[in-house]
Amino acid sequence: MINQFDFDELKKQYLNNDPFDHVVIDDFWKENIANELLYEMEETANNVRTFQMDNVTRYKSPLENKIVVPHWDLFKKTTYQAFTYLNSEFLPIIESITNINNLKPDVGLHGGGLHFHPTNGNLNVHKDYSIHPKLGKMRKLNIIVYMNPIWKDEWNGNLEFWSHDDEHNQPKEKIKSIKPSFNRAVIFDVSQNGWHGLPEYTKQPKDVYRQSMALYYLIEPLSDIENRAKALFAPREDQKNDESIRQLIKDRTKITWTL
Repeated sequence: MINQFDFDELKKQYLNNDPFDHVVIDDFWKENIANELLYEMEETANNVRTFQMDNVTRYKSPLENKIVVPHWDLFKKTTYQAFTYLNSEFLPIIESITNINNLKPDVGLHGGGLHFHPTNGNLNVHKDYSIHPKLGKMRKLNIIVYMNPIWKDEWNGNLEFWSHDDEHNQPKEKIKSIKPSFNRAVIFDVSQNGWHGLPEYTKQPKDVYRQSMALYYLIEPLSDIENRAKALFAPREDQKNDESIRQLIKDRTKITWTL
């Protein structure tokens, strides 16, 4: 289902990128698969937009604004096959790229599935939860494949990777910004203080979603893992003096945000 790549070169990039292990892979799906996935995703987007689809999760808070379709029975044929592939045949490939053995796919798609950010969509920079609430495994890797046939720079919406401030347990500096281009895959380690997000509000037309497929891979918990059951968000620059935002973060994670 995916194109042929130099996996040794991808591994080299993955292990040497900053601020944490990651790799960007363009033209991920074969062209015919990518086009079929896009067609199905546009159909799903229309159903989401017109509220014709049940069991859709809609997140809207000062920290995030997105819509997630996380259930297998809502996926159309090629989408179902693509997620099945990522959960099975792709497993030895991603293990080779990342040099991580014994990965387990999160077949329940907890936090994964089809993601849609509407106009003014955002996702504050954050660290993912560390321990899966249902399986007790450690969340290790995230793969995102962007499915936007057109995405203009002025629409914002880039995926941002930030370095880590050890002293305050917060993001320190934006290191990388990745445009959500069509058929672009991003694989990254979410356990290495992997601060990531799209903190700038998207500015695309109202009939356009920022679209992606997302899936996670798990490992057995490490002994020194920070046991966090919820994502730890950081306030945006314009939120740092807002006490209600700090309280919202504290209530979500039971962690007090310090400036």
